[in-house]
Amino acid sequence: MTEGGLTDSHSTPPAAAEKTNTSVPFPDEEATEEDTKTAEKTPLNEDEEKGDKNEKSKGSAVLKVVGSSDPDCAAEAEFEHPEGGWGWIVMLAAMWCNGAIFGIQNSFGIFFISLLHEFSAADDETLKFKTAWVGSLSMGMIFFCSPIVSVFTDLFGCRKTAVVGAAVGLVGLLASSFVRTLGPLYFTYGIVFACGCSFAYQPSLVILGHYFKKRLGLVNGIVTAGSSVFTITLPSLLSFLLNRLGLHNTFLILSIFMFILMLAGFTYKPLIPEPRSHQTGRALRLSKIFNFNIWKSVGYRIWALGIPAALYGYFVPYVHLMAFVEESFGTDVNKEILLICIGITSGVGRLIFGRVADYIPGVNKVYLQVSSFLVIGVMSMMIPLCQVFGGLIAVCLLMGLFDGCFISIMGPIAFELVESQNVSQAIGFLLGMMSLPMIVGPPVAGLLRDTLGTYKEAFYLAGIPPIIGGLVLCFIPYVEHRKQQQQQQQQQDKMLDGKANSVLQPYNAHEDKKELECSI
Repeated sequence: MTEGGLTDSHSTPPAAAEKTNTSVPFPDEEATEEDTKTAEKTPLNEDEEKGDKNEKSKGSAVLKVVGSSDPDCAAEAEFEHPEGGWGWIVMLAAMWCNGAIFGIQNSFGIFFISLLHEFSAADDETLKFKTAWVGSLSMGMIFFCSPIVSVFTDLFGCRKTAVVGAAVGLVGLLASSFVRTLGPLYFTYGIVFACGCSFAYQPSLVILGHYFKKRLGLVNGIVTAGSSVFTITLPSLLSFLLNRLGLHNTFLILSIFMFILMLAGFTYKPLIPEPRSHQTGRALRLSKIFNFNIWKSVGYRIWALGIPAALYGYFVPYVHLMAFVEESFGTDVNKEILLICIGITSGVGRLIFGRVADYIPGVNKVYLQVSSFLVIGVMSMMIPLCQVFGGLIAVCLLMGLFDGCFISIMGPIAFELVESQNVSQAIGFLLGMMSLPMIVGPPVAGLLRDTLGTYKEAFYLAGIPPIIGGLVLCFIPYVEHRKQQQQQQQQQDKMLDGKANSVLQPYNAHEDKKELECSI
């Protein structure tokens, strides 16, 4: 309701006030049932009911913009989500989006080896450092563009943003297939393809809220599991394609994935048309899109600091693990099995820990992410210590399991740290801040390998940031607990003040009546 509507609903016409004063002797007495019915039938209330209906209809038209901070989104409770129907098609399209994008990104270790062979030079002592930039830049740009994508999604809708993004990603892969030197890949694969993936990815999660509410947790689990399915299957497929067709033709075949993703974006059908803009609607909408209220939460600020700090070593195994296996165990070993193990247990972890998080109250869910980073950090340090290939398989199984834990509870933690209408922006800003460590980590590891001649130091150092970031996150429950105590104390003080006023009010009203009778 508008501000004026809220004010009118609590005001009383002069005529009604006179009737109330003559029929009710004391202010603290209850009105009769007949008076109540008469008051409900006044023209003013009829106008209010019409206004309420108009406001509800306006709110229903806006509630489809999931994650928007528009006040009309309060009417979401009035809208009944389909909980199925065409929503299942949308879910499958979003699952393909999640799988195709992150399946390709997580399998970059396969591309890394092929790029080393394709662009190898005998006198280039920093080849691994230069090549690692291709994959790390691509993964980092997906997160770097997230705050911008949230703006475009709110302004132009999920369908347009996703389709255009997939088309840009398609152009990036097609251009990469014609590249014959390493340098242009930074732009075609690392920037163009990655930016397209970012614009296609985020709307695939937003659109789910248009169709599901009660089953949203289940649907989100299925969609995010798509990346695990593709991570399991793509490494073997990419190895086959690279060996038979070569690097450039493999990029052409992967372009088919992006073409299908572009078609999938057309299924993101909004259930309600976009709201009509008012005179100041665009300016108001922009001011709400760039929502900086999330930074008022101390817990969120710690979270936004700890997560990026933990990710400086997070993507290193995905880029360099395949090359490390070839150096340590030879080229004949089935190295793709390691990425398959990570993909399998990551999918299992998302389902298990996502369910476990439902039973952990409040911000204590952060402790799941703390445990995830600690395990991932220790496992990264364990990689160079494995003398047998079976040990590497065990390490990758654990890494994948807790990787799924870290990813699956990002949303629930965001809901605990900021208000629900701010969650979309909170996650968008966090993903944007995650881009820097995702970009920097793998090239630094490649530089250490080129300088020292071994991957041991690179993996040892890659395990330190997750441990530090996990320890930083431990402060969040303490800070939020103190915040809740302060809020409870303030509420108790208000309740005590309210009780004191309620005790004094009848007495004062009675004295006023006596003074009136004496004057008469």
